[in-house]
Amino acid sequence: MLLELDNVATGYGKAQVLKDICLNVCQGEIVALLGANGAGKSTVLRCIAGMIQPWEGSIKFEDTDTQDLPPYALVAMGISYCPEGRNVFANLTVFENLKIGAYLINDTEQFEARLEWVYELFPRLKERRNQLSASLSGGEQQMLAIGRSLMSNPKLLMLDEPSLGVAPILVEAIYDRIEEINTSGTSILLVEQNVSLALEVANRAYVLEKGVICLEGTCDELRDNEHVKASYLGIA
Repeated sequence: MLLELDNVATGYGKAQVLKDICLNVCQGEIVALLGANGAGKSTVLRCIAGMIQPWEGSIKFEDTDTQDLPPYALVAMGISYCPEGRNVFANLTVFENLKIGAYLINDTEQFEARLEWVYELFPRLKERRNQLSASLSGGEQQMLAIGRSLMSNPKLLMLDEPSLGVAPILVEAIYDRIEEINTSGTSILLVEQNVSLALEVANRAYVLEKGVICLEGTCDELRDNEHVKASYLGIA
């Protein structure tokens, strides 16, 4: 098991957001975390990334307890988090953003190889490598955010709403790259409001409602589930 959450509860201040979350990702999988706005999906990723601490339960990555480790230690272990809203450094160039993602890499050859792979995945980033990130379109900024997350050579890539605010033609390109990243050996935990899109690329999925996982299964199983059809796929 690559990642395992066992009865995790957490929140912000005194407000509980998640309750009894049990979730796992195996090596080589794409696992989707689905749910409406405010269901707690991003909070799950933030908790795994060490940005907030679990109140109860345990988080293990490759059988190592991680809940007391700082975010930079989790990056070194192989966990990378690409947040909702992209959060690129607007006043830095594309190349400078990617270099920040590789802050743990001290070997020049390794850095160059990683950079070239990201450029192969997203040729637009290579074309615009000397442009300020603020000048990129929303889709190009999303490519940059994913590319920056890949520079640390993660074992697990967590993506939070990669299609949000992106033109449809670029959404398709980004999801093609997500599948290619997975094929290369990186496991992916995907948060996505576009349920139909997520179910096309994932192996398994969890449905989160009001901070509780209410459904889980293969994507085929969830696609045929009456609750998922009515609530998320618009099929009466």
